[in-house]
Amino acid sequence: MSDGSHENEADCREVLAEVYLYLDLECDESRRGLIQQHLNECRPCLREFGIEQEVKALVARCCGGESAPLELRDRLRLRIEEIAAEPSFEAELRDRP
Repeated sequence: MSDGSHENEADCREVLAEVYLYLDLECDESRRGLIQQHLNECRPCLREFGIEQEVKALVARCCGGESAPLELRDRLRLRIEEIAAEPSFEAELRDRP
């Protein structure tokens, strides 16, 4: 994870919770900038981001560009945020090489 030396830096949990918003261009430009800066500086998050990109590309290929219902997307975002906030998730991030 990053060393925390950058002002206004998004932490790993926030970045990973918002990675799909980032990938889908659904967050504002200032937030995108913070997330991109964090990904540039944090290897574990960048690796996780790469995995998420691959999953998203696979789903797009398999689903033929279909869009999930808004309710489903909202439920998934909420669940991702809940998982990212769990202490065990934070410990896993800290323990990564």
